[in-house]
Amino acid sequence: MGIFSFFYFATVIVLCAILVVAFRNPVYSVISLLVLFFHVAGLFVSLHAEFLAAVQIIVYAGAILVLYLFVVMLLNVKRDDSYQRQVWIGVGLGVAALGEVIYLIAKANMEPAALLNRVSQVTSGTPEGNTEMVGRLLYTKYLFPFEVASLILLVAMIGAILLAKKALPEARDE
Repeated sequence: MGIFSFFYFATVIVLCAILVVAFRNPVYSVISLLVLFFHVAGLFVSLHAEFLAAVQIIVYAGAILVLYLFVVMLLNVKRDDSYQRQVWIGVGLGVAALGEVIYLIAKANMEPAALLNRVSQVTSGTPEGNTEMVGRLLYTKYLFPFEVASLILLVAMIGAILLAKKALPEARDE
């Protein structure tokens, strides 16, 4: 069952990635990217990485994708056919990358049963879940870098507010 779910998620992810580039309407590209992000989260769940799946949905599908959509609608991007001239270069590079992947898979010569045994050996030794391990490491070993990152984000947020407030008095003088 696990191999079928992997191939389902992988197929939809690849198709949505192609649609993100292929659609001429930017809003359709963003919607396709949303479907891609949800399927990447589903792939994380099937790999028992629930924390990464939640972060994928909250950060990428929730925040960044909404930002993309608002920017696309705010800029009112028109259709641009200039990238259509480069389609054969992209197809050639895609075929070359596919050939490399097929070569690496054939060179590895690994059976799926051996691969599943390796995965089960790695996952059977962890008594706690993925979220507990991330939380334990984040608040013990990586506490200082975590706090530094939060301070950098706080300074950036204050800077953005100050830059936005500079434009407000000009609008009030009218």
